[in-house]
Amino acid sequence: MAVSPSITPPSYELEHELSAAGASLIAGVDEVGRGAWAGPVVVCAAVTDGSEPPEGLTDSKKLTPTRRVAMGDLLRPWVRDHAFGEAGPAEIDEHGMTEALRRAAGRALAGLSARPDAVILDGKHDYLGRPWRVRTQVQADLSCVTVAAASVLAKVHRDAYMAGLDPEFPGYGFDTGAGYPSPVHRAALAQHGPTPHHRMTWSYLDDLPKWRHLRRPRPHPGGQLPLI
Repeated sequence: MAVSPSITPPSYELEHELSAAGASLIAGVDEVGRGAWAGPVVVCAAVTDGSEPPEGLTDSKKLTPTRRVAMGDLLRPWVRDHAFGEAGPAEIDEHGMTEALRRAAGRALAGLSARPDAVILDGKHDYLGRPWRVRTQVQADLSCVTVAAASVLAKVHRDAYMAGLDPEFPGYGFDTGAGYPSPVHRAALAQHGPTPHHRMTWSYLDDLPKWRHLRRPRPHPGGQLPLI
């Protein structure tokens, strides 16, 4: 499964650096769903055995939906271990996204068969914190094998979950848009209002006159980390 030749494949450079510093079990962690209007935020923790990854592995955003699903099928038997953690809309609304990510990542790491000695976290902010030994890396989902694997597995997992909601809530585009902003999603919200799967502290409600009264204030004003 080839990708564009202009895309440099991920490597084990960061894993080797952490291994040389004494970490024997290293997990790559990535999230999906942070910017969606509906659905959970999902985190995947992945561990590899250091072998050559499936051809075409890269950041999930660089793959078409069809290639992403196919890559997920290759990754599941290839990774040494992986687990998912999530925080749903109610938890996001109550605690804010930074705390929701921390909880979801902790649940993913706790789901692994063995506790990792080090965690590679995509991005520049450590939303996980103690007691984990965390190494942050901007664009790790593009450059680091274990994080790229976690990126694809998380995206495929969440997309499948959101598609499963579509028959119960048709018209919101959950099967194609996975709860992210889109014209179809906005039109359904304007007509039918939010579902139980929508985040009620999100500012999209301000643009829906019929439903803006439902918006709840975000917790801990000013206390959220920028997670890009």
